[in-house]
Amino acid sequence: MAKSRADIEADVRDVLVDALGVDEDDVVATATLKGDLGAESIDYLDIVFRLEKKFSTPEKPFKIAQGELFPENLMTDPSLVESGKVTAKGIALLKEKVPHVDVSEFEKDPQITKLPNHFTVKSLCDFVQRKLGA
Repeated sequence: MAKSRADIEADVRDVLVDALGVDEDDVVATATLKGDLGAESIDYLDIVFRLEKKFSTPEKPFKIAQGELFPENLMTDPSLVESGKVTAKGIALLKEKVPHVDVSEFEKDPQITKLPNHFTVKSLCDFVQRKLGA
């Protein structure tokens, strides 16, 4: 049986509370992983691991390929990032590879250091919902 959006949101909230040690009340749709919830680079790996574990079933493993949820490797490519800013090619690739993240605001000022501010609780839920539906 397919999980409802409310079930996905509750499960993602549980994952973030456990992975980041934050209060459940802080895990709202608009909360950013880095800015609001304090996620650091190592936490992103933990989040991926916990999401895989939470959403896997004996019939269907929930596997997240490297770069599928967070574009860590994409942003080290010099053709995608130039002088600290994501290039037009990089923006296009972000839209293709991480469609769960709304990069429309980021496009206006594409400083690479600001990219983590666009990964929200909602974007994680959107990712999980899309992946479960695939």
